Amino acid sequence: MTFTRATDLPDLTKKGTHLPDITVITPVFDNEEIVFYVASRGHHADIGGTLPGSMPPTSTELWQEGAAIESEKLVCEGRFNEEVMRKHLLEDPAQYEGCSGTRCLADNISDLKAQVAANVKGINLIKAMIADHGLRTVHKYMYAIQKTAEVAVRELLKETYTKFGGKPLEAVDYMDDGTPIALKITISPDGTAIFDFTGSGPEVYGNTNAPKAITNSAIIYCLRALISSDIPLNQGCLNPITIVVPDGTILSPSRGAGVVGGNVLTSQRLTDVVLLAFRACAASQGCCNNLTFGTGGQNDKGEHVPGFGYYETIAGGSGAGPSWKGESGVHTHMTNTRITDPEVFEKRYPALIRQFGLRHGSGGEGLHAGGDGVVRDIEFRVPVQCSILSERRGRRPYGLEGGGDGASGLNLVVKKDEKTGTGRVVNLGSKGTMKLGKGDRIIIHTPGGGAWGKAV
Repeated sequence: MTFTRATDLPDLTKKGTHLPDITVITPVFDNEEIVFYVASRGHHADIGGTLPGSMPPTSTELWQEGAAIESEKLVCEGRFNEEVMRKHLLEDPAQYEGCSGTRCLADNISDLKAQVAANVKGINLIKAMIADHGLRTVHKYMYAIQKTAEVAVRELLKETYTKFGGKPLEAVDYMDDGTPIALKITISPDGTAIFDFTGSGPEVYGNTNAPKAITNSAIIYCLRALISSDIPLNQGCLNPITIVVPDGTILSPSRGAGVVGGNVLTSQRLTDVVLLAFRACAASQGCCNNLTFGTGGQNDKGEHVPGFGYYETIAGGSGAGPSWKGESGVHTHMTNTRITDPEVFEKRYPALIRQFGLRHGSGGEGLHAGGDGVVRDIEFRVPVQCSILSERRGRRPYGLEGGGDGASGLNLVVKKDEKTGTGRVVNLGSKGTMKLGKGDRIIIHTPGGGAWGKAV
């Protein structure tokens, strides 16, 4: 059994997603022959790096974002290799200037063991299928599922070719720093297509660079969403697609570039651009609103201090379409997580939730209104390092066909003045980190979705 930062990862920035995603891969044997692989990927709340939560908003290099593990044998002859994991997660990241190892190794070990258990469950289920139907039949249906997906995508592309008279589909959108994400889709009558991202901006000195796997994932997600039939998500969706991503761009950065924001921010912009090219719907919030806070790590003496790292993504507004209004306070596209229940959050972490509700009026206005974002107000009971990694703070989610734009997001910090009891309100920006004390607060206003069509 091995694990990698992503599947089969000889190049950290070309095949992976971001460092906190650790993938455990296990072969499935039948008569000593590998017949399948099962895999489970989990985002770990902290794997070291410069800041608690391992999602530093100001990172520019990969090593600042935590443990970069290419490949390692995790279980051998039934024994979990905890010693090597301690080295990878605790010792190796702390060798870099300003960095720490994981702030809670016990959590990492428990989570990895859970991933191993998930793979064992998958192996048992596959072996049960093979026992019931035979390996040849199982393989036949696995390939048939991929073929079904391929046919569905080809039909979608043929319909799109006819709808737009064979003309290329083009779209461009911009990150908050002005970096363009450009796309030209050239569709052939046979249902094949070239997705060409030539014209996208160069690699950035930051962490919104996205490995190529992110572009592939965004395309396959959008195609699946555009298909009306119910098909399983699989590689067959990409068989009719040729993807062109020039090297040295924000979508194909150099080895060692910061990428932690590419998976959770640039992926959202990629999705917006693909859906815009198809004229499918207005933009959703376009951000995962990545909030992290925690304590511990390596102190000034080089000693490791146990602590914790907390990470959450926050809902916003979804974009409206030709026959529907946007939803309010929902996780959209890559924000596919459930937030911690307030009761559990306040019990397990030194913080209070003062407000968590809809941000009324933040959705775009139009024939079909965009969904509203949310307001999340957290007060800390102990000193913590708090960070936000977000987008759509400078550029509003666009409306389509005359619909209004959604409101941009806003990240505020309220610093409590112990003498006066009043609060100093500071705009933290789209990507920032601060040391917050007892009684200090962070207030996240997430973006709304764009509207579709002019209001009647």
